[in-house]
Amino acid sequence: MGNRLKKLNPALKNFIKNQKIFFVGTARTSGTVNVSPKGMDTFRIVNNNKIVWLNLTGSGNETAAHLLENNRMTIMFCSFEKTPLILRLYGKAQIYHENDQIYKEQIGLFRDFTGARQIIEMDINLVQTSCGYAVPFMEFKEERTQLNESDIKKGRAGVKKYWEEHNTLSLDGFKTL
Repeated sequence: MGNRLKKLNPALKNFIKNQKIFFVGTARTSGTVNVSPKGMDTFRIVNNNKIVWLNLTGSGNETAAHLLENNRMTIMFCSFEKTPLILRLYGKAQIYHENDQIYKEQIGLFRDFTGARQIIEMDINLVQTSCGYAVPFMEFKEERTQLNESDIKKGRAGVKKYWEEHNTLSLDGFKTL
């Protein structure tokens, strides 16, 4: 059975710290709903009702385009190993770029990524757990290295050029800033 909570508790914080992947869901009031898998040790718990995650360069930038109009966000963790559990965090999010003071204050929470694009901060207003009994067992082998290697090869200037060429508009043509 699922539970609804107002905040993260120690057991759920521990669960999050042990996950290798999370999924981010966002949507504007119109257009495409986006769900993106994230990983590479880019998620941090600030307190029982606040998290931040480092958004790395990708093929798109849907989250940014969506948050500019509609700041609702859902983050889902799913246990593929050991005890089954699905954990969803619902809340309101803000997006920060490297020139923003909050970005500068929080970037130290993460290891150095050449492709660091934004920091997303979410205030959690609902925590929901569900059983996850239908989720298959899968074993974590290792992190993929291609994204980071590609960004290092491009260099920071090359990454920014990539953003200009590939990350300024969403799938639906909305600006991402």
